[in-house]
Amino acid sequence: MPSNAGTSLNTPHAADRHELIRVRGAKVNNLKDISVDIPKRRLTVFTGVSGSGKSSLVFGTIAAESQRMINETYSAFVQGFMPTLARPDVDVLEGLTTAILVDQERMGANPRSTVGTVTDANAMLRIVFSRLAQPHIGSPQAYSFNVASISGAGAVTIEKGGEKIKERRSFSITGGMCPRCEGMGRVNDFNLEALFDAEKSLSEGALTVPGYSMDGWYGRIFAGSGFFDMDKKLGKFTKKELHDLLHKEATKIKVDGINLTYEGVIVKMQKSMLAKDVDALQPHIRAFVERAVVFTTCPECNGTRLAEHARNSKIDGVSIADACSMQISDLADWVRGLDEPSVAPLLKSLGESLDSFVDIGLGYLSLDRPSGTLSGGEAQRTKMIRHLGSSLTDITYVFDEPTIGLHPHDIARMNRLLLQLRDKGNTVLVVEHKPEAIAIADHVVDLGPRAGTLGGEVVFEGTVEDLRASNTLTGHHLDDRISLKAAPRKGSGVLEIRGAHANNLKNVDVDIPLGVLSVITGVAGSGKSSLIHGSVSGREGVVTVDQGAIRGSRRSNPATYTGLLEPIRKAFAKVNGVKPALFSANSEGACPTCNGAGVIYTDLGMMAGVSTVCEECEGRRFQAAVLEYHLGGKNISEVLSMSVDNAEEFFREGEGKLPAAHKILSRLSDVGLGYLTLGQPLTTLSGGERQRIKLATHLGEKGGIYVLDEPTTGLHLADVEKLLGLLDRLVESGKTVVVIEHHQAVMAHADWLIDIGPGAGHDGGTIVFEGTPAQLVAGQETLTGQYLASYVGA
Repeated sequence: MPSNAGTSLNTPHAADRHELIRVRGAKVNNLKDISVDIPKRRLTVFTGVSGSGKSSLVFGTIAAESQRMINETYSAFVQGFMPTLARPDVDVLEGLTTAILVDQERMGANPRSTVGTVTDANAMLRIVFSRLAQPHIGSPQAYSFNVASISGAGAVTIEKGGEKIKERRSFSITGGMCPRCEGMGRVNDFNLEALFDAEKSLSEGALTVPGYSMDGWYGRIFAGSGFFDMDKKLGKFTKKELHDLLHKEATKIKVDGINLTYEGVIVKMQKSMLAKDVDALQPHIRAFVERAVVFTTCPECNGTRLAEHARNSKIDGVSIADACSMQISDLADWVRGLDEPSVAPLLKSLGESLDSFVDIGLGYLSLDRPSGTLSGGEAQRTKMIRHLGSSLTDITYVFDEPTIGLHPHDIARMNRLLLQLRDKGNTVLVVEHKPEAIAIADHVVDLGPRAGTLGGEVVFEGTVEDLRASNTLTGHHLDDRISLKAAPRKGSGVLEIRGAHANNLKNVDVDIPLGVLSVITGVAGSGKSSLIHGSVSGREGVVTVDQGAIRGSRRSNPATYTGLLEPIRKAFAKVNGVKPALFSANSEGACPTCNGAGVIYTDLGMMAGVSTVCEECEGRRFQAAVLEYHLGGKNISEVLSMSVDNAEEFFREGEGKLPAAHKILSRLSDVGLGYLTLGQPLTTLSGGERQRIKLATHLGEKGGIYVLDEPTTGLHLADVEKLLGLLDRLVESGKTVVVIEHHQAVMAHADWLIDIGPGAGHDGGTIVFEGTPAQLVAGQETLTGQYLASYVGA
C-alpha cells in the first residue's frame, strides 16, 4: 500500500478477514497486479480519472467473478443456455457475496418494452384491472398488449372407458393486443422507391435494401423460386409478381436440390430490421430504414397498443391505457385513492413500487414510456426500483456512476437510497466522480495515478477525510470550485425557439445567444432535452453529440471508429506499392488463423469457453507478410499499439508525417484521450472514454452550433477543467456551444444560463430563468440558483 494511503478501513470488523472482500493480484485490462481489501456491509466508493482502472476492478474483477461463480452452481445443461463468462485475471478473490449490477447500459432494443413492463408495475396493474374494471373481460392477459387474442380448435387424446379416443375441442385466448398494430402502437408504410429501382431488373441490382445482393444466396433463392422473371424490369411486374417480391410469407422452396425458405422483402425486413428499436440498428441500416419506412400512430388504438375490449374496460372511468399514460407520481395518487379490500395487499404493493419511482427522482415518467428512450441514468435508476423493496440482505450492489443525469438537488436523494441499501446489511460498491457522492463513503479506494498504461494502481485507501489530505489527483481536486466568469461573452445574435411543446414543454419561447457558451439546466425530467433535441438538434449547421451508445463490434477500435485508420492504410499502401486492404485486420491483411481477431475462441459446449492469443500472429492480428511493410520505420501492428499521444508525435513530422492522421489524433488528445492505444477494442473503453471519443469525431464536422448532452459524464474532477478549456476553444473559433448539464462547474463557467422547471414532468416545462450565472446566483430564486450559489460560496 502506498505511503499516503489511509491506515484504517473505517470498520470495527476490519481485522476479521471474513468481513472483507479480499482481492489479490488483479490484472484485468490495465490493473497492475493490485491487491485491495474492501469492507463488507459498508459503502465503498471507487475514484480516479476515467480509464484509471475503476471499472476493471469493480465490474471486470469483483462483480464478474461473483456472477461466474453463481452461474457455476447451475447444472451443466442449464449453463449451456447462459452467457459464457471467463474467469477474471486475478490470483485470489475471497469473501465474495452475490453481486447485483446496476449499470448505465441502456435497456434492450425491444420496441415492445416499456417502463411498466421492465418493472413489476404493469403486471400488478393488469391484475388490479382484471379484478376491479368494468365490464369484466377476463384474466390479466386480457389487458396485455403483448398477448394476442386467438381462437381455434385442435385434436386432443382422452381416455373413455379404458379406450384412447381423439376429440376435437375449441379453445380461445383473450389477450389485450391491438390486432391492427400487433401491440406496437404504430403502423408503418413503406416508400417503395427506397426499396427498389423500377427501371432495373433483379439481375441488374434493382433492390436497394442493404444486404440484398444478387451475387450471393439471395440471388440463388430469388432465381430459384420461380415467382418472377429475374431479367424483367420491376416497373413491368404484375400485381402478383410485385406481391410475391415484397409480401409473400415464408415459403419452402428447393434450389439445386437444397431446401430453402423464400420470404418477401418487406416480410423479411419486418422480422430483421423493424423488430428492433431503430436506434439499435447499425448506422447504415438505420439510415436506410429512416428513408424507406414511415411510422405513424396506429389509427385503431391511437398508440395505446391495446385492443378495444381492453380500452373500454375501466375503473372509475379510467382505462389501463389511461393509467399507463399518467405521470407516475399522479398514478401513485390514483392508486392510493382506490379502496377495495379484496385487492388491498396488491394495491399496497403497487403503490409502494410507484412511490419508489418518485423517491428515486423518476416520478415524471409514465409506465407506457418505451424503455429504449430512457437515458443511461434513467435506465440505471429504473433498474434500482426492483432492489429497493427487496428482502435480500448481504448482497453486493455495484453501481456505475449513479449520479449521472441528476441535478444536484436529486443527488442527495440518490445518496439516501444508497445508504438505505447499505443499512439493510448489504455491501455497496460505487464508481463515482461527483464530490457529493464521494462524501457519503465509509471507505474510498482511489485508482491511478493516471489513465491507461499510466494507471491501474491503488494510490489510496481510507476515509474521505484522509483522501482530502492525500497526495493523489482525486485528493487535490476533491474540493475544487470553478469561479463565476468575471466578464461573460456577449452574443452575436440569437437562435429563436418559438412554441416548443414536445413532451412536457408548455409552448416555450426562448432565445439562445449565438457565439457564446450557453448551458441548459434544470432537474431531471424538467424538459431540457425536449427543448434542445426537439427544437435545436436537426437544424442545418447543428452538430449534436448525445449520450447514445457507440455502435461497433469487438473488432472496432479508436482507429477504425474515428476514421483514423483510412489515411494510415493509404499511406502504408502508397509507400510500399501495395493495396490498402492489406493493412486492415478485417480485410485482406488479416491473419488467416484467427481471422484478424488476434485471439482464438474455443467453444467448450456447456462449459465456459476459452480465448487464447493466436499462436500464428501472436496477437498482432495481421499476416506475417504484411508486417514486413513499414511506414516511418514501423509496421501497421506497431502503429496500432501506439498511444494517441505517441502517434500524434509520430505522424506530425519526419518520415511518418501524415497531416490527415495528425488532425484526428490532435482532436483525441484535446478531449483527454491521449493515453488510449489506437488498436484498443472499443468494448474495453469506460463510459467517459466512449463519450469523449464521440466528441472527438464530431469536432471535425462543419457546423456553426455544437450541442453537447452532459459532456462531463464519466469525467474526473481534474478533467472537468480541461473540458471547459475545450468548450472555450470551440467558442473562440467562432462556434456557438449549447450544453445540457448538471455539473455546477460548467454552469459557473457559462456565458448564459437557461434554467427549465420548476419541477419535473408536468411540474416542469417552463423557462424559470434566463441570464448570466452571476444573475442566477444573486437571485437564488430557483433550485439551480440555490445549489450554484452554494457551490461558488455566494
